[in-house]
Amino acid sequence: MPQDYLPVLFQVMIAIGFAVTTLVLSVVFGRAGRHNATMDTAYECGMLPVGQGSPRFSVKFYLVAMLFVLFDIEVVFMYPWAVQFRDLVAESPVALFSMTGFAGILGVAYIYALKKGALSWKT
Repeated sequence: MPQDYLPVLFQVMIAIGFAVTTLVLSVVFGRAGRHNATMDTAYECGMLPVGQGSPRFSVKFYLVAMLFVLFDIEVVFMYPWAVQFRDLVAESPVALFSMTGFAGILGVAYIYALKKGALSWKT
């Protein structure tokens, strides 16, 4: 039984050996980097890096992004149901009522988000 794992052991040893050899050779034969002020500055597509590194975004941006993901995922759940709609309704109308309830809950959530001003960029 242990001889069955011998090829796996060899492969692991070769992989580790290759990684260690590559790192050692890069240290031995590699050039040490020269540091100066020009080389250590961030490269911004030819523009001089002036000001803050990243701008601050409003919380509204993240709220709209989360709502988009939430409603987008709900549409993903509706797609398989729509593909199988005829077969599901032919068996029982329960599938129609369950999806109507699901879409109704989504509609209520959307109206709630609108009333709370979650999708308004001005406030």
